[in-house]
Amino acid sequence: MNSFKDSCNAVSGPNSTAEDSSVSGGCSTQAADETHVNPRNALWPTYAPPMEIVFSHGRGSELFTTDGTVYLDFISGIAVTGFGHAHPRLVNALHDQSKHLWHLSNLFRVPEAERLAKRLVDNCFGDRVFFTNSGAESCEAGLKAIRGYHAFKGNAERYRIISMSGAFHGRTLGAISAAGNPSHTKGFIPFDYGFDQVPWGDLPALEAAISEETAGIVLEPVQGEGGVRPVSEAFMHGVRNLCDHHGILLMFDEVQCGMGRTGKMFAHQHYDVTPDVMALAKGIGGGFPLGACVATEAVASAMGIGTHGSTYGGNPLAAAVANTIMDLLLEEDCLSEVQRKGELLQKLLQGLVRKFPNQLKAVSGKGLMIGVECVIPNTDLLKLLRDHHLLVGKAGGNMLRFLPPLNVSDEHLQQACDIFESVLEANGEALAKATSAQIV
Repeated sequence: MNSFKDSCNAVSGPNSTAEDSSVSGGCSTQAADETHVNPRNALWPTYAPPMEIVFSHGRGSELFTTDGTVYLDFISGIAVTGFGHAHPRLVNALHDQSKHLWHLSNLFRVPEAERLAKRLVDNCFGDRVFFTNSGAESCEAGLKAIRGYHAFKGNAERYRIISMSGAFHGRTLGAISAAGNPSHTKGFIPFDYGFDQVPWGDLPALEAAISEETAGIVLEPVQGEGGVRPVSEAFMHGVRNLCDHHGILLMFDEVQCGMGRTGKMFAHQHYDVTPDVMALAKGIGGGFPLGACVATEAVASAMGIGTHGSTYGGNPLAAAVANTIMDLLLEEDCLSEVQRKGELLQKLLQGLVRKFPNQLKAVSGKGLMIGVECVIPNTDLLKLLRDHHLLVGKAGGNMLRFLPPLNVSDEHLQQACDIFESVLEANGEALAKATSAQIV
């Protein structure tokens, strides 16, 4: 035995039972005591969830705690559970597939993934798809494909990629380098990794940043973490024109704003502009981990055998669930209903902005991806809403982020805004005074 951990493993090995651990001596007793103090002690300290809330199950737009308290879920796992919790068709798809095949790797064909890829390209600009497990992986695949495309064409000197301030493309080294947020890169990125950042929405600055080394531009049609802000139509068309003029590629990160979230299958379809590469994740799996990188034939053909890979990407379970997501999204009136509900929610929230001008400033977004810019600290409001059983997110620009399920009911939209209103009526003036005092 070379360590304390080894001695514990000798008694409580992989086949030991709970009863074994309870009588195995000091090692397990100490570990149990530490776990009792804080059940999260064995996890990296990267997250800080509220300790008092533990959810046992969900149904539709509602989450239920272990003590039976009901919360209205308007964050949807950060735009992931697009059709709510425990949707019967998604549950059945996963259950049915689980009885046949869970995993093969991409050493063998996965027919469900092939079908999903065909359905994705049939509903967008793309020709080919690479499947991943997360948004960061999808973005990494797209960024790699941009550079691979130019290298394949004999222009390896074109490797730099331009992104926008306020962007978020994931937490991997490449993804945080692309976004360039100092709070994410500090301590991890010793150099720029070949990325340049320009101010969000600033077309002249973007044009000035393009050089002979530029390979592509990456942007979110609707920024999520950066403040729930859609780019303007003029900016979107301007970016496409710049890419065409300079022979560089355009990549859209639709990890959060894609898969019906804005009322179109993909957010860029609001602008009548098409990219060369697109990253997807979150809503594509409805809660089952899955991502995808969609590309044109010209880009995808540069990524031949061995240039990229994923052990789990497009596995049978994920593909079965995602095909059911596509079934739901392609149903008649699904996307038009998302637009209608988004307009209703924006209208209700704008009414609160008018009623509480000392607490709220503005509403922005598309479809059911909506931000409320706050005058008072968004973190204070988020906690108060959570205390009143409404779950929302936050974003840059002092925003609250509303991301309810795409199939949320009108009643739940009204209920959420009623809770918001009651919280502002009870606490808004006190919060506004405290904020003013801090500013002074």
